[in-house]
Amino acid sequence: MSPNYRHGSHTVFEIHLHIVWTTKYRKGVLSGEVGKRVREVIRQVCRDEDVEIMKGHVSRDHVHLLVSIPPSVTVSRLVQRMKGNSSHKLLYEFEHLRRTFWGRHLWARGYFCCSSGQVTDEVIARYIENQGQDEDVDFIVEGE
Repeated sequence: MSPNYRHGSHTVFEIHLHIVWTTKYRKGVLSGEVGKRVREVIRQVCRDEDVEIMKGHVSRDHVHLLVSIPPSVTVSRLVQRMKGNSSHKLLYEFEHLRRTFWGRHLWARGYFCCSSGQVTDEVIARYIENQGQDEDVDFIVEGE
């Protein structure tokens, strides 16, 4: 991906991050309607934070994202909002998840994040893209 600089009122930036987080105990529950809902919630949080999703993949037990963030967004706050909002909404909307994750913790505690400086964005995008296929090629839900 060639430089695609984004602009703020007094900034020009290109900050790309690869973010991955898993369900608690790696339980494979993120398929079908649950996976689609995770994608919707993540997209909404990213819109609210002015974060651009370049590629995404919701697997059965984890989520991969390649995002472009503005300098005003901290990684920890972004992940906290994505995980927190999605956990709250999924546990409220899907009763079977409340039984599976009885402690109201859908996601495992940590997450993986790295800037795409060590490898090119194309390599990360190809890696995420090869996780599965879907009609929504930029943000895939596995097992639909």
